[in-house]
Amino acid sequence: MRWLILSDIHGNFDALQAVLADAEGRYDDIVCCGDLVDYGAEPNEVVAWVRDHVRHVIRGNHDRVCAGLGGLEDFSPIAHTAALWTNRAMTPDSLAYVTGMLQGPVALDGFTYCHGAMTNEDDYLITGADAREQRDFLSTQVTIFGHTHVQGGFLLVPKGVRRIEATAFHSNERVVEIKPDDYYLLNPGAVGQPRDGDPRAAYAIYVPKDRVFLHRRVAYDVDSAMSKIVSAGLPDRLALRLASGA
Repeated sequence: MRWLILSDIHGNFDALQAVLADAEGRYDDIVCCGDLVDYGAEPNEVVAWVRDHVRHVIRGNHDRVCAGLGGLEDFSPIAHTAALWTNRAMTPDSLAYVTGMLQGPVALDGFTYCHGAMTNEDDYLITGADAREQRDFLSTQVTIFGHTHVQGGFLLVPKGVRRIEATAFHSNERVVEIKPDDYYLLNPGAVGQPRDGDPRAAYAIYVPKDRVFLHRRVAYDVDSAMSKIVSAGLPDRLALRLASGA
């Protein structure tokens, strides 16, 4: 089984379409680590596609809040504005789907996927210390997470934690070989709003049989996504950050 791994699409249908075109023929099934909506201008298009094509999907913190299942007190002013806009913009069908999304973590085909940390979907795995704290909660050798919008992850070895870097700017792919005795926390990066300095849409392909996890990047029509955000009346900052990937 070859898995297409998606996370943090955030209403960016342009980026999602580019990822699907780039990944065509490379996968058999799909996993999504959440945050389908918020920030981007096309939440309904993204939700409709996920509803029709993705069986293995969990909610992210923005899905939860935009569905009205959590408070906005921890969101920045821009995120607060975007969440309210997204809640109003979603159709009844989209809202019902997002409201009913499962909470992770979920074990599947010998790996686990979650949105943030294993212990809390709102917690970020940013540093080696963050990754180290997850060690006692890992039930599979490979755990896939999102939430940070930063492609890469962590390798947990007996003597510590090593960072796994994102795909290089001059490349479309970075291969992670899954060694038998180590544990891996792997982040495919954000499809719709990268924050690692690379504006290209990020995703991954995982092939457990071959013990390889492929971090991939693909360019997409950023100008189109930015124009839709501005036209929708969302904060300009949400458009500008797509161009910088930060």
